[in-house]
Amino acid sequence: MLVRPAALQDLPAIQSIYAYHVMNGLASFEEEAPPLEEMRRRFEDVTRQGLPYLVAESTGENRAGEVLGYGYCTLYRTRSAYRHTLEDSIYVKQGKQGKGVGKAVLAELISLCTALNYRQIIAVIGDSANTASIAVHASLGFVRAGNLRSTGYKFGRWVDSVLMQLPLGPGDGTKP
Repeated sequence: MLVRPAALQDLPAIQSIYAYHVMNGLASFEEEAPPLEEMRRRFEDVTRQGLPYLVAESTGENRAGEVLGYGYCTLYRTRSAYRHTLEDSIYVKQGKQGKGVGKAVLAELISLCTALNYRQIIAVIGDSANTASIAVHASLGFVRAGNLRSTGYKFGRWVDSVLMQLPLGPGDGTKP
């Protein structure tokens, strides 16, 4: 597997992965899968800000170049005092979970965001029963910072949001 910066040609695969999660899971609280053009707009918003947007692709003989998952970071909030804090998003292709794809993408995001001098990454994880995402984040040092009960309503039920947090570099130990 190779983790690399995403490119425009990856967007159809990214859109397909995300659409699956929107329509079948609780990792996203969107209820309709955005079309390719909207995914392009979102990709361009992230990359225009100089923030990382990555894909993990297969390097195996039979599936070389297949996008296995993707992830990116955005500003946690847009108000100026939040400017040192990011939020990560990671999605893995159906059938490729549990193979280290999400962890590889998240580890690279952490490295890149640290190098960019950001100080915190927040994970907002849909569904407190999403043990895989919670475990991947915990394995890379994120700590649970809170649970927001019933913040979304999807698939006929209320869904929680789990907040996890990771300090980067000196974190809050020094001024930015």
